[in-house]
Amino acid sequence: MIKTIFSAGLPVDEQLLIQKNSIRGNHEGKRLCVVTGTHGDELEGQYVCYLLTEFLQRNTDKISGIVDIYPALNPLGIDSITRGFPGFDLDMNRIFPGSENKSLSDSAAFSIIEDIKGADFAIDIHASNIFLRELPQARINVNTAENLVSYAEMLNIDLVWIHPAATVLESTLAHSLNSLGVKTIVVEMGVGMRITTSYGERLFHGILNLMKNIGMFSGDVNCEITKPMIVEGDGVEFVNAEKSGVFLPDKNYGAKLHKGDIIGRIVSPLTGKILSTVTSETNGLLMTIRAYPIVYEGSLLARIIKN
Repeated sequence: MIKTIFSAGLPVDEQLLIQKNSIRGNHEGKRLCVVTGTHGDELEGQYVCYLLTEFLQRNTDKISGIVDIYPALNPLGIDSITRGFPGFDLDMNRIFPGSENKSLSDSAAFSIIEDIKGADFAIDIHASNIFLRELPQARINVNTAENLVSYAEMLNIDLVWIHPAATVLESTLAHSLNSLGVKTIVVEMGVGMRITTSYGERLFHGILNLMKNIGMFSGDVNCEITKPMIVEGDGVEFVNAEKSGVFLPDKNYGAKLHKGDIIGRIVSPLTGKILSTVTSETNGLLMTIRAYPIVYEGSLLARIIKN
């Protein structure tokens, strides 16, 4: 059942609508919320929502409880290919939990929180931005790791990255929901403005696997579930550009690296010279690689999970 959780009038007789598809099983049980589209340039979650909605609507007899699917928390951003909330020049994932009777964006954030509040679980799906490609991963605050890591391990992703508390912003959707007792896991994967169908299919099966393990789904999960690596904050090495130029990667994300391996090169189209050869300083797994080729000194080129 499609429900509108927030609506507001816009100029030129248009309407802002934030909607969800609420799929109720044939048996009582928990409530799971799958949310995405907070950033308008992150589209990986759209495919996951499609797969999940299509499948669950055909299999309500195997569902216990309620699955609420929110494909577009920032529909104006998606419509305009804008990361933030258009017209307000802000990141929607920096205004939660919002306020009821303030700006349009604050009111929208407040309504989203009020609608999800009371759920047992939430999966907050993000893509990377247009500059980076990421392996499928869960990002979890160290303060909530004890409650969330075991569930994140069920999601058929490559790694669970546990962040120090200082790096987690209290104004995010995930932090607000976790503070309200909704077990919320942030999943990030792929690249901005594109859909990586293989990753979407993996996460779709991972969500079914989570549902099965928490008693919400009685069917079969027709996929071998990947056991993720667990990574602490200091277990990741950041590789930054030493020169400005055009970055040409030699490795793809997911590659296994040895110390000294060449990750890529920064070149100058003007002089025809290699300005910098980018090498790995450690053995490990390449979890992030630069997707947008123009780089400046200090630009993030890669992240490596250290062995």
